[in-house]
Amino acid sequence: MRLVVTGGAGDLGSRVVRGLAGRGHEVVSASRRTGVDLATGRGLDAVLEGTDAVVHCADDTGAGDAVTVYGTRRVADAAATRGIHLVHVSIVGIDDHPLPYYRRKLRAEQGILAAGGASTILRATQFHSLAAYFARALTKGPLTFTIGDMAFQPVDTDAVAARLVELALGRRPDAPTRARDLAGPDVLSLPELATLVRAHRGASAPRVVHLPAVGATMHAFARGRTVPPPGTADLAGRPFVEWLAEQPAVLTGR
Repeated sequence: MRLVVTGGAGDLGSRVVRGLAGRGHEVVSASRRTGVDLATGRGLDAVLEGTDAVVHCADDTGAGDAVTVYGTRRVADAAATRGIHLVHVSIVGIDDHPLPYYRRKLRAEQGILAAGGASTILRATQFHSLAAYFARALTKGPLTFTIGDMAFQPVDTDAVAARLVELALGRRPDAPTRARDLAGPDVLSLPELATLVRAHRGASAPRVVHLPAVGATMHAFARGRTVPPPGTADLAGRPFVEWLAEQPAVLTGR
């Protein structure tokens, strides 16, 4: 098979590229580095020529709707026109979450459905690295700030990449479909995440400060909407603590 991975130079996309290539398939990484710009559509038609499936991992959180929404719709329309199976990665819990980025991801899904081609949408929970970032961002000195029942069920990036590979190589659906959601094995509250992250660098457990939920976005996090309801997601990948043990003492990025 010939497969295209958008965002193939990124963290998730590069893992998908390696997974597909490791199974002996022809894999093309599509990104601005290789002449494909989803914000404008430049290079998209050429890279999809003769392709059996495209795994859409490309995103640009700093570009507003340009890539997340409109770029996704360009990929979906192009794939539908050519009869290419589109596999798209999205996020658990975005249906009624007011966070602007989550609203964009929902609109991206709606664009795929509107395109009407053979597509599979996989929703995954936050990656381990993002959960650790939240824990660091909400910790100031010895204090960790949390809101209500704010919690995460983070998933290993490798597990998400492996599932995307399986979907891309699996049966081509006849219409837009949703795969079963994917999550990590453990639900961790924000204070639990912060305690683990601080212990990883040799610091003591933080003192937890509970803040009131002000505004719709904070209410959504406070109610744990980022955690899939029990029994609704497949569980896969390493627990957060195992991932954390392999990271440098000082964590950076997301």
